[in-house]
Amino acid sequence: MIGTCELCDRDGVELTVHHLTPREVGGSHLPKSCHKQIHALYSNRELAIRLNTVLLLKDDEALKKYLKWIKKQPVTRAVRIRKSKTK
Repeated sequence: MIGTCELCDRDGVELTVHHLTPREVGGSHLPKSCHKQIHALYSNRELAIRLNTVLLLKDDEALKKYLKWIKKQPVTRAVRIRKSKTK
């Protein structure tokens, strides 16, 4: 599905579903790059306990740098994801 990322607000990206809560509750539509970056930075436990909404993710310092950078990237660019050293 092509659409707008709920996290980085880029339009025209191919979206996947990222489950902020258990799968039965639903999820947010994010491109693969944002989805992978979230999982590279945070454990599933941390996501479930501390970062379980798009607003909380957008406000987290570790992800803010990525969001500032990704918004400037063309949607056609293949993005390399960096793992967190502290995860």
